[in-house]
Amino acid sequence: MSSDEKIFSEDVQEDTVLENLGYQQELKRSFGLLGMIGFSFSIVTSWTALGGVLIVGVESGGPPVMIYSWIGISIFALAVAYSMAEMCSAYPLAGGQYSWVAVLAPPKIARGMSWVTGWFMITGILAMGATNNFIGANFILGQANLSFPSYSIERWHTVLLAYLIAFISTGVNIYGPHLLDRISRFILLWNILSFVIVVITILATNDHKQPASFVFHDFQNFTGFTTGFAAILGLLQSSFGMCCYDAPAHMCEDMKQPSREAPKAIIMSVYLGAITGFIFLISVCFCIGDISSTASSTTGVPLIQIFYDSTGSVVGACFLTSLIVVIVLVCANALLAEGSRSLFAFARDHGLPFSSFFAKVESKRQVPVHAALLACAVQIALNSIYFGTLTGFNTVISIATEGFYLSYAMPLLARILSWFMGDAKVLPGPYTLGRYGIVMNVTGLVFLVFTSITFNFPTLAPVDSGNMNYTSAAIGIIGLVSLVTWLISGRKAFTGPQIAGAVPVLEVRAAEVLDNIDDTLAEKSETKD
Repeated sequence: MSSDEKIFSEDVQEDTVLENLGYQQELKRSFGLLGMIGFSFSIVTSWTALGGVLIVGVESGGPPVMIYSWIGISIFALAVAYSMAEMCSAYPLAGGQYSWVAVLAPPKIARGMSWVTGWFMITGILAMGATNNFIGANFILGQANLSFPSYSIERWHTVLLAYLIAFISTGVNIYGPHLLDRISRFILLWNILSFVIVVITILATNDHKQPASFVFHDFQNFTGFTTGFAAILGLLQSSFGMCCYDAPAHMCEDMKQPSREAPKAIIMSVYLGAITGFIFLISVCFCIGDISSTASSTTGVPLIQIFYDSTGSVVGACFLTSLIVVIVLVCANALLAEGSRSLFAFARDHGLPFSSFFAKVESKRQVPVHAALLACAVQIALNSIYFGTLTGFNTVISIATEGFYLSYAMPLLARILSWFMGDAKVLPGPYTLGRYGIVMNVTGLVFLVFTSITFNFPTLAPVDSGNMNYTSAAIGIIGLVSLVTWLISGRKAFTGPQIAGAVPVLEVRAAEVLDNIDDTLAEKSETKD
């Protein structure tokens, strides 16, 4: 069997798995492994994400907290990533976390638990898109301020530019879906090259580096809280930097051979993010100037100030920043794609108001246009929070990260509950953790619960209405809406994957294994001949 024939055969099997779970293949399978790694890493892209929220780490513990928390969170994130990769391999559905919960949770609570997971998952993805729009706007306006010091950045400037980024991303997703795989492969190369250029440039040009004690030992606290509390707040930066690695799961129905390739993309994006993020943080911390002046830079982006202080050149700083802006803009496009697929999947299972409308796929382009427009609208609404509160940026970061982390925790909790209740299901995918699965699940769940609690804390003291962290209120409202809609319509209309179809999935996987054995024997026979 030729490689093309084998890929076609495996894609047919993937479509069969989808049908056994109650769905039809409506999206075009255009992504390969390399493109999906690029797609996922463009969203995770930890080093640029860490740079975008550098001010959080600078104010809450400084370099030591930033570096050591990054190491710890990267290790725990791998436990979560491996767990999700195993689930994704077994059930490659665009619904991701909520679909896995529906299949893996104890039957009595599976539908309700899946419903809540879906709401948190969508909240996280769409809020992360809004956060990324903020970061892109901040980087662009920061360059304008650096180039023209008389220009003063206003909050409404940031919001309107964030709107523009959302509109552009929506346009690309609707009118250029065939370009997504190519863009993703391009951005993988651009991302890595930009990382190398930025790190080498600031280390080579900076002639006033900080001592090692500053980077690895000296604690900085500008929050107004106690030292211990400030260190906990500093976890938000690292948690935000290591997030969104579930992206390949939501693009499974756009992928070739997702059962095999999506798990690889999930895990590879975490490793790439962990390594590049660690090197970037150490480099930036050695090159950072005065903490107070960096944190209060008129550019609004401490990283731009570090670039300028290191190179001594406005052009040089803007060049390095522009490398990151390209990554952020492509990330905006990827997050819009991920958000639209998640909304499409949830609507397909009757999880949204007007589900039949948002579940429609435009036949010519094979794109969920209505879901993409809804994703754009929600991002814009979240960006508008900045109009009303100075800490709106941090609040949206917290909403995004907590939404993701809670949605990550739910399938792990479902798996653990099934183990304890004697109802654990065998995950039939080609990627499996075996006996180590439950260990990874428990480790990941403890980590996710702890960090999710910290996202609700205020970041500055004394606390008032202007700097209050409204994450708990936002998450509470989302939970309330989820509960009310469940009682009104969800418990009657929400379907989720067809659980009975999980059994035929095993049969399809068995057939796949036998086919691979036959192919291997045939190739060996041909070689001997």
